[in-house]
Amino acid sequence: MTDVQTAVTHPELGVFERARTELTDGQVLEHDWYEGRALIANEELELMLETSDPDSARALLPVIATAVGALPTLSRIASDAVVGRFGDQPPTPEELEEAATDLRVVTVAARMDGTVVLHFEDTCGEHFLEGYWPAVALDSAFEVLDITVEA
Repeated sequence: MTDVQTAVTHPELGVFERARTELTDGQVLEHDWYEGRALIANEELELMLETSDPDSARALLPVIATAVGALPTLSRIASDAVVGRFGDQPPTPEELEEAATDLRVVTVAARMDGTVVLHFEDTCGEHFLEGYWPAVALDSAFEVLDITVEA
């Protein structure tokens, strides 16, 4: 159910609502971010606006739209950065290609400072332990700011 007072809408990316989790006892937790979903290149992506304020969430819509529009480029920049960070030696072109195929963006998050974070899934299970995934933070010029492994 959409709460029209707090939902924000982008013409191409759709509706973003405050993220909520319903516990088994029926209690509902409201999170500090907005979430939406979009079908991009036949893949469903989770989209996050990292704010709890609807006006701030609206201000982040152009940031996330730009990131989604540049996703093929951003994904490659980020997967190359992951390979470079976690490899023992400088990566070969073959290793970069393999990672670009095996690591799939599943979440795009926009932060209030304009940073975009891409969260990846290891589709083959050979690069990261189960339950762990790489995340790459990029600035507005698409420069890599940070690479983390999350659980």
